[in-house]
Amino acid sequence: MSLPWKRRDQWRERLGQSKIILWEKLREALASVVPIVVIVLILSFTAAPIPTETLLAFLLGAAMVILGIALFSLGADTAMTPIGERVGAAMTRSRKLWVIVAVGFLMGVIVTISEPDLQVLAEQVPGVPNAVLVGAVAVGVGIFLVIAMLRILFRIPLKWMLVCFYIAVFGVAAFVPADFLAIAFDSGGVTTGPMTVPFIMALGVGVASIRSDENAAQDSFGLVALCSIGPILAVMVLSLVFPGAGVYTPAEIPAVADSRALWQLFQVELPAYLWEVAVCLAPIAVFFAVFQVISLRLRRKKVLKILVGILYTDVGLVLFLTGANVGFLPAASSISRQIAALEWNWVLIPIGMLMGWFIVQAEPAVHVLNKQVEEITSGAIPGKAMSTSLSIGVAVSIGLAMFRVMTGISIFYLVVPGYLAAIVMSFFVPKIFTAIAFDSGGVASGPMTATFLLPFAQGACEALGGNVVTDAFGVVSMVAMTPLLTIQMLGLLYQYKLRRAPAPSPAPAAEEEIIEL
Repeated sequence: MSLPWKRRDQWRERLGQSKIILWEKLREALASVVPIVVIVLILSFTAAPIPTETLLAFLLGAAMVILGIALFSLGADTAMTPIGERVGAAMTRSRKLWVIVAVGFLMGVIVTISEPDLQVLAEQVPGVPNAVLVGAVAVGVGIFLVIAMLRILFRIPLKWMLVCFYIAVFGVAAFVPADFLAIAFDSGGVTTGPMTVPFIMALGVGVASIRSDENAAQDSFGLVALCSIGPILAVMVLSLVFPGAGVYTPAEIPAVADSRALWQLFQVELPAYLWEVAVCLAPIAVFFAVFQVISLRLRRKKVLKILVGILYTDVGLVLFLTGANVGFLPAASSISRQIAALEWNWVLIPIGMLMGWFIVQAEPAVHVLNKQVEEITSGAIPGKAMSTSLSIGVAVSIGLAMFRVMTGISIFYLVVPGYLAAIVMSFFVPKIFTAIAFDSGGVASGPMTATFLLPFAQGACEALGGNVVTDAFGVVSMVAMTPLLTIQMLGLLYQYKLRRAPAPSPAPAAEEEIIEL
């Protein structure tokens, strides 16, 4: 039995460790968000002046986003990842296929309903009842999560599954109304957001952990890739059932007259997001509690640690979503309108690319992916290489999205060749790069894309007199597509450098080769 002063020392030591970890998370968040703030400030004081209240709201929102990312990342490490890994390993050890299918489907539905971005998407499609849209997308994710887990257990190559399912996606897309096409592709990226990604990726690690072969760790990736397909098909099918859907009504941002009104705006929205995130997290907490009683039976200390992690996740998401929606959204829309009104409005493309380069690093789930890739590969694929590849991909995607806004070309002419090229590349790169690449697409297109880059495209499209539904929507799907190409190009470069090596390199040497990228 521990003495009282020993217990106090233990708690102080743990508290000190928590402070160090939180400070590290804050530094990561600062490095992610500050470049965006600098870009917006430069534009607002030069080519794209915006109202003072909008700028102040942006700065306050940026502070909330930074703190929110840090707390969310800490919560994902402490709660979401351990829950996913333990549940995945426990249900797979049962060796009962019906248990894996039933629990996997239930988890997919629960975690999708818990995704805040899905609620936002549902509100933007007035032709379809919210409950119908959320239910259909949740079922789609549940089905494809089961398929993804069975792929790991039965060792089915990911590339062949991607070929089959994307053939189905583009086959159905041929019959989808034009006004609904971009929204359908956007839904795949929006659904795999900050709530879903940590849980699903950890689940893949847990399912693969019962395999003893050398490819088990590599096969743990790919769940997010397959789960992104379910929402696309679900929304496409709904567009055929509800042909009047696909009309987007932009959310109105109320104007504020003074600093008190500005604070009241945040004060009103903060409790709303607090309730929304709590409702979203509740099913996951209940599911964990039931699984803990039935199967896991973890020690009290581990359960308490997970509960604290869920609290971190809750507070972090509340701050992040409030700051992003109240502060970032109006600033992005206002700046893009100003730039689009310029005589040399072609600068929308390079400015959009610059924003895309930095904004992907502010996505909460990107930090989860980078860390997990580095851990699973024992450092052979470092987070720096992943970050650079993602930034390149998102920069290109935003450039293409701005080109669409200015020209009005159909998203089909970009998405079809892009996915076709990605699938062809999957036959020539190491399979772990293919799995990570397709996972990265869903991870990169998170709430920062939906609350900053999408309004940026919408504001420019409205200023240019375009069709917001057909021309501005599709930003999320473009962000989800280009990392498939850049991460696999990283794999090709890695493979080329290994072949040029004078002799087969051991694991540490392979790590050095990647770091040089």
